[in-house]
Amino acid sequence: VVLQVFSQEYINLLLSVYFFVLGVLALSHTMSPLMSRIFPASFPNKQYQLLFTQGSGESKEEIVNYEFDTKNLVCLLISSVVGVWYLLKKHWIANNLFGLAFALNGVELLHLNNVSTGCILLGGLFVYDVFWVFGTNVMVTVAKSFEAPIKLVFPQDLLEKGLNASNFAMLGLGDIVIPGIFIALLLRFDVSLKKNSRTYFYSSFLAYIFGLGLTIFVMHTFKHAQPALLYLVPACVGFPVIVALFKGELTEMFRYEESSPEEAGSTDESSESEKKDQ
Repeated sequence: VVLQVFSQEYINLLLSVYFFVLGVLALSHTMSPLMSRIFPASFPNKQYQLLFTQGSGESKEEIVNYEFDTKNLVCLLISSVVGVWYLLKKHWIANNLFGLAFALNGVELLHLNNVSTGCILLGGLFVYDVFWVFGTNVMVTVAKSFEAPIKLVFPQDLLEKGLNASNFAMLGLGDIVIPGIFIALLLRFDVSLKKNSRTYFYSSFLAYIFGLGLTIFVMHTFKHAQPALLYLVPACVGFPVIVALFKGELTEMFRYEESSPEEAGSTDESSESEKKDQ
């Protein structure tokens, strides 16, 4: 409907500017921990604060209060260069850098609190993905029409054309973020077991790689777009469940539930007050 009302050229221009801003911020945030390790200890790192307030006196209200340092500014500068490169050239490497930054930030920001919720979410999106790819051409049309870093692209003619490749296979960011938050949940479950092992994390991570490889294999075999979650969901859910059955921890895995930060904070406060009363 949107493509029928507005020109695709204007939509792509609007999306390019929008994702330029978001991409620069997301990539800068993703780069910061890595750059902090790269910078030498002698690097002159100064602290800054961006403060916007509204009103004056007692009615003064903070709108923005953001603290950053010189390292963050360097990351922002590098990200801006990538952003300009993407804005001008729409190069697939710049697209993938932004896409990976969005995916990593998505996994960091989104949380599942228990395995059951994760299975329900993955199951629902499994049906959704299969329907919109096999049942209609909407998903494929949108992915091909919009020039935005909402997907990772993999050049199929890289060996022939090098960095100027033009024939791409695509992987939607949702196919990374949704399984990613489930895998992150299993990592936290591993930590909660206090066994100094990452069995469920590694099994689900390997399952993701297996499912992604199977997706690519089927896509090349049948020469047709494939819903990645059709293969990723059974793999990412099935492998950890099999491991849990083998280790006798299936019930424990499905009973595991995380408390929200607010609940954890209130629990800590109540425990401290109880200690004081004693």
